[in-house]
Amino acid sequence: MIDSKLEVLTPTNCQMIFIDQQPQMAFGVQSIDRQVLKNNVVALAKAAKVFGIPTLITTVETTSFSGPTYPELLDVFPTHDILERSSMNSWDDQKVRDGLAAAGRKKVVVSGLWTEVCNNSFALCAMAEGQYEIYMVADASGGTSKEAHDYAMQRMIQAGVIPVTWQQVMLEWQRDWARKETYDAVMSIVKQHSGAYGMGVDYAYTMVHKAAQRTQNEHRTLPPVPAK
Repeated sequence: MIDSKLEVLTPTNCQMIFIDQQPQMAFGVQSIDRQVLKNNVVALAKAAKVFGIPTLITTVETTSFSGPTYPELLDVFPTHDILERSSMNSWDDQKVRDGLAAAGRKKVVVSGLWTEVCNNSFALCAMAEGQYEIYMVADASGGTSKEAHDYAMQRMIQAGVIPVTWQQVMLEWQRDWARKETYDAVMSIVKQHSGAYGMGVDYAYTMVHKAAQRTQNEHRTLPPVPAK
C-alpha cells in the first residue's frame, strides 16, 4: 500500500481548519511579522474558498480575552459558523470533532496561533485519537518566539505532522495551469498576496501581455514637462 503522505494535496482529499486567528493571540506572536502572518492567513483562506475546501474556523475565549477573528478572514467565509471553545486544544471541543468528521477527509490543513500551544496540542491529539493526517502551514501560523515556533514545528514533524507553506498548498491544489476554472482566481490571489512573485505577475501582464493595470479605476498619467 502506498503511504498516504506521499499523496499530494488535492481539492477533494483534504479539509482546512483555522485555529484562533484572533488579535490577542496575534499580539503575542514573535516568530513572524504579524502583517505578513495575516496576509498569509487571508491568502490561504481565499485559496481554500477558490478550491471548495471544507473549512472550519474555531476561536478561544473571544469575548473575555482573544477578540474576534480577523475580519478579513471572516469576510472570505461570510456564512460560516465560528466554533467557539474554552480549551486551548481544539480537539477537546465536540463541535470541532464533529465538523472534521462531517467533511469525511483525513488530511487536515492547519493554520493557527500559537504554534507551540493550540496547533501542537490539536495536531498530536487529532493524529492519535482521530487518525487524521496534519499538514501544518508554517508561515500561516505563529509562536511567541522563533524558538517556540521552530521547536514546536520540530516536535510535530517528529510525530508525523507534514510542514507546508500557504503558497505551496495553493499551488498543490491548482497543480496544472491548464485547469482554467481556477486559474484566474489563483492568479488574483498571487497578485494580491504573493509579494515579489505577485509583482512579477503584474509586470508580465501589463508590460509583456499589454493587459490593463490591476486597479479598480482608470488613472490618467500626465507626460513629463521640463521645468523652465
